[in-house]
Formats: sequence, structure tokens, C-alpha cells
Amino acid sequence: MEQKNIVATIYLKKGKAVRSASDFTEIDDVYHLCRMYNDSGIDKLFIFDLSEEDEEHEKNINTIKEINRNLEIKVCAGGNIRRLEDVKKLLYAGCLQVVLNGSKRSSFPLMEEAARRFGKDRILVSIRNVDFLFKNRNGLEDSIHELLVLNTDILDAVENITSVPYIVQLPEYDYDRIVSLLKRSNIRGISGDFINDIETDIMQLKSALSREGIKMDNFAPDLKWSDLKLNSDGMIPVIVQDYRTDEVLMLAYMNEEAFETTINIGKMTYYSRSRNELWTKGMTSGHIQYVKSLTADCDFDTILAKVSQVGAACHTGNPTCFFNNIVKKEYIEKNPLKVLEEVYHIILDRKEHPKEGSYTNYLFDKGIDKILKKVGEECTEIVIAAKNPDPEEIKYEISDFLYHCMVLMVEKGVTWEEITNELSQR
Repeated sequence: MEQKNIVATIYLKKGKAVRSASDFTEIDDVYHLCRMYNDSGIDKLFIFDLSEEDEEHEKNINTIKEINRNLEIKVCAGGNIRRLEDVKKLLYAGCLQVVLNGSKRSSFPLMEEAARRFGKDRILVSIRNVDFLFKNRNGLEDSIHELLVLNTDILDAVENITSVPYIVQLPEYDYDRIVSLLKRSNIRGISGDFINDIETDIMQLKSALSREGIKMDNFAPDLKWSDLKLNSDGMIPVIVQDYRTDEVLMLAYMNEEAFETTINIGKMTYYSRSRNELWTKGMTSGHIQYVKSLTADCDFDTILAKVSQVGAACHTGNPTCFFNNIVKKEYIEKNPLKVLEEVYHIILDRKEHPKEGSYTNYLFDKGIDKILKKVGEECTEIVIAAKNPDPEEIKYEISDFLYHCMVLMVEKGVTWEEITNELSQR
């Protein structure tokens, strides 16, 4: 059975999130809204650019680019796509797919051209009626990945015309209707205003749909509570880590109810031994911990939880509960990503706070042409070193190249996070 998606929608006007395609009332900080969707269990995100002029169009594309730097969910963007260059800009901004407007006459030739250039898996088309499907039915399956159906009244007609799968936008929340729709073979997901509402508990909706026999991307644990070894209080300790940085945030305990609740709602829930009650982290403070993974240790008597932490983990306001030093020995950092990030930040600091006699500042002062010349020279040195049987030389030259490449990255405002995000998308 095909996995079904819960899809949220964001409308962008002048780089801000607004209520709808016709109501430009700003509703929330767009980055905060995206983080909420990212953590709450949303599977896919549609972002529609409502710009009317090129300057606003570029601003919205930059906002989409920033959003993609901080999300793991699939992002599809549409709106104001008039030519192949607009498709390319959105894909280069990190979007997995673009959504063309089926009501525009230019969409079909653009759809075919974009599919040839970028692959049909990157192309979606939105429709309100079946005119687009009737006129272009012979080329649909070769040119688009999915349809976005904006009118539930045409679903039967859509399925009679094409086997292309679709996501349907629902006008309101109706649980029985959702179940009925998601059991259709051609439907890949649902969207709608009730999904956009951050008060909607997406994980609970997914759990309910799973019980209906619908395949959802939610937590289906490989281990049961009975598989774990409990302490004398009938609980299990949980070590909590930030899923991005691996920083240890806190230690707490779960009983069976806390364990099951955590899996069901996707938010870390514990049992307070001092208050003798269940508590979901952040329900009063807002410092919620959204579950990314739960892993048992080799003895099955401790859980490691990786979470997306909103705000501070510690009740004192500290980001982590572990901040009281006992002993500390200096050491040389060997973690590859941390080393690269540390060197990058040193280079960035040199650019922002120039230091006399610094070679890095010499490069920045000479400008982009000098930096590019050095990057090119270091590439050549790597090629020469690679012909030498001694591996030490190539290590040295690659290190030189990476340093100069990071100078170029700082000069152009590109971060390691953007580079690693791009690599992961490939």
C-alpha cells in the first residue's frame, strides 16, 4: 500500500506568511511556522509565491531558500512560474518539486519542457477543473509526478481521465471523509486549512488513520514496552539529545503510559517521580521536544531520544541541563564537521573583524578574483599531488584547497549547512 501524506500549505506575500491566496493578512513568522510544521509530523509542504512583480518574486524565492535550509520535510513551491528559469530558481532554492498552475494556457508546454530538463518527478500541476486534463491527457503521465486537486467535486472525473496520482485540498475537516478519500488507490495525500492550523495535532491524526488501515509516516515502534528492562520503580531512564548538534540536553524517566504517549503524539512525555504524574515536556513552558528517534541501548534498560528542542531544555533557562563543570581537560577536536565549522567561523570572524597581518584578510582585501585564482591553483596542486605515491602530499593539498574553498564560501555567503543540505538532497 502506498504511504499517504499530510500536506501543509504556506502562502508567501513579500516574504511573509499570509492567510490565503486572497487574504494577505500576515499570520505568523514564516520561519517559526515552518519549524512547527517540520516538527509536528507534516510530511510535505506546499509554498505558494503570491508575488506580482519581479522584485517581490526574488524576495519570496530567497525566503523559500532560507526555509529549505532548516527543514527536513519535502518542500514543493508554486506561484508566479512563467518560464523555465522560474522552475530552475525554485529547484536551486532547495525545493524538491515545483507546482505549475493548470489554469494557465502556458502551463502544458512549460510542463513538458521542465520535465525534459529536470525530470518529471520534479513537476506537479494544480487543477480546479478537468479542462487541463482533457486537453493534455496524452502527455500527462510522461510529464508530471502528481496533481494537486483543488476541488473535491472533480475527483471521480480525474480518476477516469488519468492514472496520475494526486493530492487533494479539502475545504474542511471531516474525519470520515478523510478516511474514505485516503483509501482510494490514486490519492497520495490531503491538504487543507485545518492542516495548516498549528493547533491541529497531526501525529494524533496519523495514529487514528493508521488504525483505519491507512499507511502513514508515523511512529511504528520496533520494540514494545515489554521488551524493555525496567528499574526498581518500573520505569526506564531516557537520555535526551539534540538531533542536529548531538548535544545532551537532559535526563528523565518514562513509565509505560509516558512511553506510549510519546510514540502516539510525537512529543517527549515523561513521568515525574517528584509529582507522581505524567508530563509532556513544554506543555506549560512552550519548550516542547519533538521526537526524531528513540533507541534502546544494548541492555534494553536505557532509551536515547533524539529531539527537536523548542526553547531551552532545562527549567533554569539553560539550553541543556548539563552545564555545571566538574573537571575538563583540553583536547583537539577531531570531529570532521565540527572542525570544518570551526575553521569556517574563524574565517568569517576574520572577515567581520579584520586582523592585521592575517593571510585570510589579505585574500578578502584582494577580492573575489584573487580568491578564485587561489582556489584554481589549489585544485591543480591536488591533481599534481595525486600522481605522487606518497599520500601525505595529497592530504596537505586537499587541506589547502578546503581552506581556500571556505574563504570563497564566506565571501559568497554560503554555509556548510547549505552545502550538506544540498548533498543530502542528492
